Amino acid sequence: MSIKSEKLSHAFVEEIGKIISEEVKDKKIGFVTITSANVTSDLSYAKIYFTSLGTSKEEATKALNRASGFIKIELSKRIDIRKMPEMEFIYDDSIEYGNKIEKIIDEIHKKEV
Repeated sequence: MSIKSEKLSHAFVEEIGKIISEEVKDKKIGFVTITSANVTSDLSYAKIYFTSLGTSKEEATKALNRASGFIKIELSKRIDIRKMPEMEFIYDDSIEYGNKIEKIIDEIHKKEV
């Protein structure tokens, strides 16, 4: 990942989080936290990873992808780049995966004692 796309990814995480919490009105999104963003080196495409509380991950993903046009417009007002990349919102399973691994490790330690 180039330095420019890496800086842009960090800016996307911060600004998209603000836009969702302050301006997006869709109740189906629930409480969303943007965990990371991956922007391609040619800045044409961005995968935005998130976690959600209060709604199912499928429902939140659909709602965010529906709102992506609005988010893209608002983001273009806040970040100065020539062309705003197309965005896709993807539920971040890494936290659930980490919790699952932690439970397995705890079970192994309990069996050893």
